Amino acid sequence: MSEFDSAATTITSVLVANRGEIARRVFATCRRMGLGTVAVYSDADAAAPHVGEADAAIRLPGNTAAETYLRGDLIVAAALAAGADAIHPGYGFLSENAEFARAVLAAGLVWIGPPVAAIEQMGSKVESKKMMDAAGVPVLRELDPAEVTAAELPVLIKASAGGGGRGMRVVRELAELPAQLAAARREAESAFGDPTVFCERYLETGRHIEVQVMADAHGTVWAVGERECSIQRRHQKVVEEAPSPLVERIDGARDQGSKEPTMRGRLFHAARLATEAIGYRGAGTVEFLADERGDFFFLEMNTRLQVEHPVTECTTGLDLVRTQIRVAQGHRLPAEPPPLRGHSIEVRLYAEDPAQDWQPQSGVVHHVDFGPGTTEFAVLSETGVRVDSGVVPGSVVGVHYDPMLAKVISYADTRDEAAHLLATTLQRARIHGLVTNRDLLVRVLRHPAFLAGDTDTAFFATHGLETLAAPLISESGEALSAVAAALAEAAANRAAAGVGGGLPSGWRNLPSDPQRKTYESRTTGTHEIRYRFTRPGVAVDGHAGLTAAEITPRSVTLLVPGDRGPVRRRFDVARYGDAIAVDSPLGPVALRRLPRFTDPADQVAAGSLLAPMPGTVIRLGAEPGSAVTKGQPLLWLEAMKMEHTIAAPADGVLTELNVTVGQQVEVGAVLAVVTDDSDTTTETQE
Repeated sequence: MSEFDSAATTITSVLVANRGEIARRVFATCRRMGLGTVAVYSDADAAAPHVGEADAAIRLPGNTAAETYLRGDLIVAAALAAGADAIHPGYGFLSENAEFARAVLAAGLVWIGPPVAAIEQMGSKVESKKMMDAAGVPVLRELDPAEVTAAELPVLIKASAGGGGRGMRVVRELAELPAQLAAARREAESAFGDPTVFCERYLETGRHIEVQVMADAHGTVWAVGERECSIQRRHQKVVEEAPSPLVERIDGARDQGSKEPTMRGRLFHAARLATEAIGYRGAGTVEFLADERGDFFFLEMNTRLQVEHPVTECTTGLDLVRTQIRVAQGHRLPAEPPPLRGHSIEVRLYAEDPAQDWQPQSGVVHHVDFGPGTTEFAVLSETGVRVDSGVVPGSVVGVHYDPMLAKVISYADTRDEAAHLLATTLQRARIHGLVTNRDLLVRVLRHPAFLAGDTDTAFFATHGLETLAAPLISESGEALSAVAAALAEAAANRAAAGVGGGLPSGWRNLPSDPQRKTYESRTTGTHEIRYRFTRPGVAVDGHAGLTAAEITPRSVTLLVPGDRGPVRRRFDVARYGDAIAVDSPLGPVALRRLPRFTDPADQVAAGSLLAPMPGTVIRLGAEPGSAVTKGQPLLWLEAMKMEHTIAAPADGVLTELNVTVGQQVEVGAVLAVVTDDSDTTTETQE
């Protein structure tokens, strides 16, 4: 039998109702299938890579998701205008919106997704649990937020209409519940257009395990494989892998003569029950929360492709997007899915600072390169690394959408090999311009607990976020990187000199003070590099015995003294104005060149609270002149579909409040000033 039987529905051109990485991912498969591609884009995304890669692109006026990617009417109109005959929703935005699916079908277009009825049934996480319970799938009881008691704490607030961590809050104190409910509803409304939320019991150390399903219109239902996605921040997945190490451990320890079903068998059976109960068609994911004994409970069914689908592709050989399209055309699946093979791990590279409470970052991606041998949007069949990215050098990460830069996926015969390969690739990747969670991802992948398969949802709390978020490079390694930055900059200055470019930097007839360059590091403070170019070579203060084998504007090779002789180390240096990126096998370093003289106009008052990112002020928590305490929320910003609290840095008085509700602020803007009580002056009596 061929992979698919013949079918009647023809698709020639696909519009992707999404942006960024997933739009590019779907386009890649469409090109391999010989299908045309249509993009939609907001004003903020006008220069985005997915727009330039499509055969045609339609503008959606505006910047926010509500104005653009959540406007189903505009997207359907765009498909008709561009001559597309099918729409793929990607994930997020309208991907689980039944009204949008209904509108696509009403316009005579092919919907590359599940039946409208299935979306409606699974669209309410409250009702879906009742349905799964009736179908024989184990569930966690849903709690009415108005009736939660102290005995039921902690609870998890969840948005009924979507996922991705939006609208999710853990509540451990009953007094916090009303405020957290309100915040969750605002986030859910912003992200999904639906403020409905509910509660369920929160399991502190559960395992998040999900089963990829695929079903056709002829009654065949596949449980393609399971994934474990337990390492999460803010209830959003960070590391995903297939197969699940928990399932592998439990099934591996099982008595071979036992007639009891395996954990994988029970998961697959429950997933098929859930899929068949709603007459599902297409790709979907049934999510479970499992404990260390192998018991599991239904969480939700995502009626779409998941962000982490590449790990299933690599461990099955399937192109899930191609399979989605073929099923949408009416083709028949073979009776059984392909067998599982090897191990695959995916990490989500975010523009965020884990050490600062996962603070999102925005700005220009000056450069991004994951090294030779990596492939884009491809199903790996041999050991290697795949990158699914929504950005290219020069891309701008704004505040309107999720700050994910890329998904980096490894595939190998064994889990250990996949983890080590992915960690090394990430460490050596060149990512310039934004703070990212790269160092944290590498530390997670190399952590003994991760390598042992101990990956529950409390991973960051258990092993210490401060430790995991620490820079990969040591202080001594960063100091050498700063030396390399100074020497490369000196070489660049000589190369650009109009007169005397061939002379050594800082050349004098007689010995004099050393040349000085000062750099600021986000993690370790200030590096002042003092160096002289002498007849034997360069001499750097504080680095006895250090010599340079080669100095160019873009790279510096240092001979670093050691107990057994000098070690040759190469540092690649890139400059973007005052920002400098130094890459070496020791680890990446981001520096800022400090000016020799400081402009007084650039100084800000002590106690100033600066906007950590561009965003919109949505709430104020205090008035000017009021006394505040350390940690007290003073205002809330909305950026990247999440709320961010700006709190008082110390006890004192709120002497300035420079913003109002609804105001747009830029990064670095002075939002407020808190004056320490001890800093206030009092009149003296004469």
